[in-house]
Amino acid sequence: MTENKDRFSPAELERIRIRQEIIDDLDEEFELELEAGSGGENSEYSTAFRKVYFSELVRLQGELIKLQDWVKETGSRVVVLFEGRDAAGKGGVIKRITQRLNPRICRVAALPAPTERERTQWYFQRYVANLPAAGEIVLFDRSWYNRAGVERVMNFCSDDEYEEFFRSVPEFERMLVRSGIKLIKYWFSITDDEQEARFEARISDPLKQWKLSPMDLESRKRWEAYTKAKEIMLERSSIPEAPWWVVQAVDKKRARLNCINHLLTQIPYQDITKPEVVLPPRVYHPDYERQPTPENMIIPEIY
Repeated sequence: MTENKDRFSPAELERIRIRQEIIDDLDEEFELELEAGSGGENSEYSTAFRKVYFSELVRLQGELIKLQDWVKETGSRVVVLFEGRDAAGKGGVIKRITQRLNPRICRVAALPAPTERERTQWYFQRYVANLPAAGEIVLFDRSWYNRAGVERVMNFCSDDEYEEFFRSVPEFERMLVRSGIKLIKYWFSITDDEQEARFEARISDPLKQWKLSPMDLESRKRWEAYTKAKEIMLERSSIPEAPWWVVQAVDKKRARLNCINHLLTQIPYQDITKPEVVLPPRVYHPDYERQPTPENMIIPEIY
């Protein structure tokens, strides 16, 4: 295009540049979706389905932007919890939710294992520190339900601590809702065979091996214990003010679309009328001279 840019007017060149920017964004989305074997004629993710998937994903992300604008305008506070077995797809849907949103408004809380000091605090204390202020959305990639899941299965908490959690968590969540926080809880459900396949894929893929921790491998051995812990958790902590919602997540792409679509139905957001954006003209000063960048500061242009 550089050789032919004299053929276009400045306005046409600007339209071409904007279009290229949009294409770059879509390319980035395609890069995220590159999966070995996908897109073949007999593949579960045929070309036809992938077109539907990308079309719907972009549409839903447009609605998420409207939700974001509404949350900011109204000063609302939204908390979304994502729970599920290892490799259930929680991170994938969180990535698609946040991909086009303002990180100052929508942020992810993915807390590491508690420190020695945190272990002596009130159990919910470190999670409270990550709750949203007015005009914010917080997505918890795992949450205070660690106690009902991994801590229970791996014996990281005592029976008394486990029972106290279930006594406290309904009241804790009712308190959050009474304070004006919208609390939404998702459990991502996958089968035994599907988790095994995803773990094997992580072992085989150098780009995904970092996702596989020793705790993941240990959890694989304790599938039935996790199943029992999950069933107890859903039964004892699904309350009218903050019910659990189960996402069927064996099909990752459909799970993403279904979860985002459902999330949008849980919040009564509306279009926010914003003033028209007008790009102001650049100010030129006759005495301004742009200084050349030192050669030793410029990175090599390999591509």
